[in-house]
Amino acid sequence: MPNESHKDSVLRSIEPHSYSGHLIVVEGADGSGRSTQIALLTDHFENMGFKVANVGIKRSRLVSDELTIALSGNILSKRTMSLFYATDFADQVENTIIPALRAGFIVLCDRYIYTLMVRGIVRGLTKDWLTQVYSFSLIPDLIFYLKVNPAQLIERNLAKEFCLDYWESGMDMGLSDNLFDSFVIYQQMIDKGYVALSKEYPFSIIDGNQSVMDVFDQLRERVDAFLAND
Repeated sequence: MPNESHKDSVLRSIEPHSYSGHLIVVEGADGSGRSTQIALLTDHFENMGFKVANVGIKRSRLVSDELTIALSGNILSKRTMSLFYATDFADQVENTIIPALRAGFIVLCDRYIYTLMVRGIVRGLTKDWLTQVYSFSLIPDLIFYLKVNPAQLIERNLAKEFCLDYWESGMDMGLSDNLFDSFVIYQQMIDKGYVALSKEYPFSIIDGNQSVMDVFDQLRERVDAFLAND
């Protein structure tokens, strides 16, 4: 069953649907190691005999392609962007997440609505408006935030031959004319937003500056403890 401790949260657990699966969320910036940890957790759960489904931002069959195209133009307004992402996630909740949970799957989410809320908040949208926009969301059983310093994020992204993303660098916000400086400022703002949300939602903050396996060992320990007490 979903985490019952946050029934009074501004995000509502969808009721009266019941399900036997679990929703586990991994949040963090590009370069924080989310995708790597999701892959390791997927193997771990499957080796334990669980069925696993993977979801995440921009994976809706309904609007993911359109959202990608819209983002590539670098002209989306902050409200339009939030509503676009909300459509993307609402489609996944209805057509992927809930069916998988009902079937007993562990659903691993590579970023969830908390990322989208933080992005909106740092761009000046009110938390009340954002929580209403994303109020359809299920309350996860576990939420992990991989906290990595901006300098490490830059190093990791460039090591993978990735360019720094326009939106992940906050270039739409006019923070700096320099992409790298803007990225650092923006990621510091985003990190503060995650930490602020962790005071309201049950985040587990993991030091993502550690090695891949050190991070994974901490994630594995916490998810195994959760499943053992289920």
